[in-house]
Amino acid sequence: MAVNYWLGVDLGGTKILTGLFDDQFKLIARNKQPTGAEAGPTGVFGRVIQAVDVVLREAKIEPGQVRGMGFAIPGQIEPGKPVVRFAPNLDWRDVDCSALLPATWPWPVFLENDVRMGTYGEFAHGAAKGAKHVFGIFVGTGVGGGFILNGELFTGFNGHCGEIGHIVLDWRKGSTLESIAGRKYQMKRAKELLDDAPKRIRKEWKGIDTEKVKSSQLAEFYLKDDPIAVGIIDDAARAIGAAIGSVINLMSPEIVVIGGGVTGALGESFTERIWDIAQRYTLPGAAANMKFATAALGDDSGIVGAAAYARSKVEAQK
Repeated sequence: MAVNYWLGVDLGGTKILTGLFDDQFKLIARNKQPTGAEAGPTGVFGRVIQAVDVVLREAKIEPGQVRGMGFAIPGQIEPGKPVVRFAPNLDWRDVDCSALLPATWPWPVFLENDVRMGTYGEFAHGAAKGAKHVFGIFVGTGVGGGFILNGELFTGFNGHCGEIGHIVLDWRKGSTLESIAGRKYQMKRAKELLDDAPKRIRKEWKGIDTEKVKSSQLAEFYLKDDPIAVGIIDDAARAIGAAIGSVINLMSPEIVVIGGGVTGALGESFTERIWDIAQRYTLPGAAANMKFATAALGDDSGIVGAAAYARSKVEAQK
């Protein structure tokens, strides 16, 4: 009996992850390389093609054995079309991906937003496996979300359901969740706070480029009780908690899964704080018997979700 294989590609602003899975969703081969976004869409797709070739060669799999490929992209996808409307971290607008994919690939390719693919990965093979109604929220450079409703990925009428990072939390200031909780914006605020901070605090940050701070570095400052890090992370926890509580009131998910680089670096105390705050904002009984879980697949949630999504689309066409 022939074994089918599934490809998942997770395209990020700084790295490309590619995974090859068998029918039991065992990871057969994995590749990681820099995105090289400065080379534009053609250059990035060249790296994706190279990564796919690498995992196929490593696993000694022929192209004809691959049944489908999911492609997670950090941006807005045109519903039903292989077109990226806007990908801010890549500086892409209206990119037709079909023109950049090799005509020699014998498998179908399915594009989706990266956070929705991550949510699908946790639904299919991670922390939300077995659930029918899932809300996924991922906190990293920015903040994104995804919904599984009645066991299916829900994208909405215009195809960008789940963009929780753009929920306005303060209408007077126009402050969004992402502008408070996304690491990129946290570091912008940290720089502003440091400009007015006492000398002893500025000394701790001396020589550090706030624009290049990683989640792990931010966590180190937080664990040392640095007042700048503690302040911005506490604000982030409050904002994320309020947003999750609002989503629970609006959508009544069965489980909320939280992931992303910031979440992973800050750990259990951060997620516990978020859940505690979220429940304060829910209606009586709205969070009863709900589950709140940390993403189980880590960095691989995107490639797992992309490959699993491709499989679901191919099998639905039978």
